[in-house]
Amino acid sequence: MDIGNIYCVGRNYALHAAELGNEVPKEPFLFSKPTHALVRADGREITLPGKRGEVHHEIEFVVHIAKPYTEGLAVEDVVDEMALGIDFTLRDVQSKLKKKGHPWLLAKGFPNSAAITTFRSFPSIVSCEQTDFSLYKNGEQVQKGNIGEMLFDLQHIIAFTAEHFGLGRGDIIFTGTPAGVGPVADGDHLDLCWGTETLGTCTVRLG
Repeated sequence: MDIGNIYCVGRNYALHAAELGNEVPKEPFLFSKPTHALVRADGREITLPGKRGEVHHEIEFVVHIAKPYTEGLAVEDVVDEMALGIDFTLRDVQSKLKKKGHPWLLAKGFPNSAAITTFRSFPSIVSCEQTDFSLYKNGEQVQKGNIGEMLFDLQHIIAFTAEHFGLGRGDIIFTGTPAGVGPVADGDHLDLCWGTETLGTCTVRLG
């Protein structure tokens, strides 16, 4: 599958905003990652920068855009597939950038910072709200969320993204992470789960 733009929604779960001491936004807070950030969570080892401070995991629900959004279209008209992803973040770097008021690209856009599972057909919003997603680190659950808990729902996110940045076929959106983010260590094994089903796995290597 060809991937176009990689959009990410920050601070889209209230508890996650609180755990990092951030204000809850009043409109979607978006940033992007370069295509070099994308890597498949298909059981492989994923090399991440280990000499720039802590690297944190942030599991997210990801949607794939099938066609450009125009006003009036529903989510199910625009989204054809879904996946789970990890927005790996250089937390110490991000903290320094935030203090300076600088963009987050250095903390969010490094190679392999957007790990993603295999995509599957998107059923509907209602169906997805009936299933929790979670991240396990070395067999222990460290994050759990549900898209019904998002501050800005999929309809709002898609309309906002299309209006401000454009949205076309092949674009993907990481929709935000629930609470429980934390550091990864060299050798950590990560499982990305949809309900009781494991959609993807990877092993971290801090290079």
